[in-house]
Amino acid sequence: MGDVVNSQVKVAIVYYSATGSVAAIAQEMADAAEKLGAEVRLRKVAELAPRAVVEAKPEWKANAEATADIPEATADDLVWADAVIMGSPTRFGNIASQLKQFLDTLGGVWQQGLLADKVYSGFTSTGTLHGGQESTILALTHTFHHFGGIVVAPGYTHPHKFVDGNPYGTAHHDGGGTLAVDETTRESARVQAERVVKFARAISAAA
Repeated sequence: MGDVVNSQVKVAIVYYSATGSVAAIAQEMADAAEKLGAEVRLRKVAELAPRAVVEAKPEWKANAEATADIPEATADDLVWADAVIMGSPTRFGNIASQLKQFLDTLGGVWQQGLLADKVYSGFTSTGTLHGGQESTILALTHTFHHFGGIVVAPGYTHPHKFVDGNPYGTAHHDGGGTLAVDETTRESARVQAERVVKFARAISAAA
């Protein structure tokens, strides 16, 4: 048990965020994982929207500027990791095209089996209260299964999960851009990150 507790695991947190909610959740997860001793790579995926479109929306432009120093994700970040947590805002109950485009570049490493046997987990943010919070995370898990990944959801394994009510992963409701990421969402992010690190440690120690 001591080896499991003390072993360092590598966690890649890969996300797309337009206006900042998903970025805030990703940062909360990164901080929580680092506090547990994990080595973390926080990565955003490339923006596909034209620059003029991004700059035309103040909140979109502000998030792009605030996260300019975060590196863009590459296939190597997933190959490197013992655990991968992915996040996306919902787009009609599915993941954003920016994250989907990144996933579509992973065929080469997937074919080599380099994405298998890792822990995977997902999170999201929606503009409306029930606007795809569950379906977006579940859509992500389809890809995780194809990778041969080990999906670790938070479930109802912590008292806080009965507060936020989502067993699939952390999900924020931003009220169409009017509601900032609150403490309920941040605590959910911490619970999820801690569970991911816990199981990644156990699997790494058993390998």
